[in-house]
Amino acid sequence: MHHPLSPLWKLPLRYSKSRLQHGVDSAMEQVPQLLPVRVYFRADDIGIPGKRFSRLLDLFLDYRMPLCLAVVPAWLSRQRWEAFQKADQQAPQNWCWHQHGWRHLSHEIAGKKQEFGPVRTAGDIVQDITRGRKKLEHLMKDRFMPVFTPPWNRCDGRTLALLKKNGFKAVSRHHHSVPEAPEGLPDFAVNVDLHTRRETQPEEGCHALMEELSAAISSGTCGIMIHHQRMNPAAFDFLELLLCAMKQNPRILPVHFKDMLHE
Repeated sequence: MHHPLSPLWKLPLRYSKSRLQHGVDSAMEQVPQLLPVRVYFRADDIGIPGKRFSRLLDLFLDYRMPLCLAVVPAWLSRQRWEAFQKADQQAPQNWCWHQHGWRHLSHEIAGKKQEFGPVRTAGDIVQDITRGRKKLEHLMKDRFMPVFTPPWNRCDGRTLALLKKNGFKAVSRHHHSVPEAPEGLPDFAVNVDLHTRRETQPEEGCHALMEELSAAISSGTCGIMIHHQRMNPAAFDFLELLLCAMKQNPRILPVHFKDMLHE
């Protein structure tokens, strides 16, 4: 699978630790005093071990920051899950392993990519959701969290209703996604995209990313989406600076989906 690199990460890192810390702290000043800002990171397209994935886990372990891991069930085998368990067992409270579709395969003939979109029957949707969940529960046991991230952050209203009916506790899409999730199925949306960016110029991408980050923090809930396959050394350097800046501000509350479900 080809994973294009955003132009943003093709040039040397443009943000120093102090500059990024200032950006985070300035955004926090827009939030009413004493109120915490929830921050969560969601890493998508998980299922295949590799150097970049290991580096990602090590980074979150080093900073003791929670990470929500959206696992593609069809990609995961017992051997691959055993490879992931080394990091999982080091700090089990750090991770929230949840479901990322079934095969991460679009079935749409036209329009935007969707694995669970209008072209599919309700029966096919339920079958794929169920087989994915059963596989993850079989491999992960109690480490699996029944939260569903649809590939490409898209699914139709039938899928949302079927997720609720079949016992999922929450969904996670992009903010402003439509249709809205039904009552009783919270949507833990992401509102900052680190790696699947559309800007064609590095300077434009850098400015847009910082605007996104500032707006998300100022809103009181900051959900940050990661794609480790699209990361290079510059992207890892920025993520480390961001994790450090988040840890330095005492009003930032790092969480993952399990934490939010138990609030």
